[in-house]
Amino acid sequence: MSRTAALEKTARVSRMFARIAPSYDLMNRLMSVGRDQQWRRQAAGLAAPPADGLALDVATGTGDLALLLAERTGRVVGSDPCAAMVAPGTGKVAGSAWGAKIRFVLSDAQELPFQDERFDCVTVAFGVRNMADPLTAFREMRRVVKPGGRVVCLEIMPPSGRLLGRLYKLYLTRLVPLLGGLVSGQPEVYRYLSDSVLGFARPEELSSIMERAGLLRVTYRALNFGSIAIHVGTR
Repeated sequence: MSRTAALEKTARVSRMFARIAPSYDLMNRLMSVGRDQQWRRQAAGLAAPPADGLALDVATGTGDLALLLAERTGRVVGSDPCAAMVAPGTGKVAGSAWGAKIRFVLSDAQELPFQDERFDCVTVAFGVRNMADPLTAFREMRRVVKPGGRVVCLEIMPPSGRLLGRLYKLYLTRLVPLLGGLVSGQPEVYRYLSDSVLGFARPEELSSIMERAGLLRVTYRALNFGSIAIHVGTR
């Protein structure tokens, strides 16, 4: 994908997320039956930042994972291209015990404005499938993480298997847009989000993308009957 096309997709997706930003956290809790924070906590643990370190959370959105990283390390930068998504996070962080550790930056994961080997770890939660060029994004994450540091990706996976796969696909294509419409008034955005899951890489394919980006010892663990995966790669 050309740089122009990638920028256009980033802008288009950012506009969609801006429309659901006020209800984004609530929808996450409803869609995951309250388990999304547990998955983020696992991702923060796998990132393993040092107590006095510096972490980067890419596609940080409203800052949920950034806050969990701040419980573990010295400072956290939350990066996201959508100002409307970051705005609720700013208020959330300001009212938390860890707020002083976190700062937000508006930037695209495919062109991070940070120097090489700047961070002790890099995380991304539920963001890679919305990126125009995941390979470039992972290359950027690898570039800015220190040697030996981890890149951790928490993501929704496409449905697999027969019965569970069918039920999961039905949930994504019917229930999620319906619920999203009721909560946010934007059912078409949640149709896009469901389509982004159905068209995304399977866990093994995502591992391959991370390896092609130069990350080493890439592993993943499947959660929630295989509908969620946490991938970990090391620079």
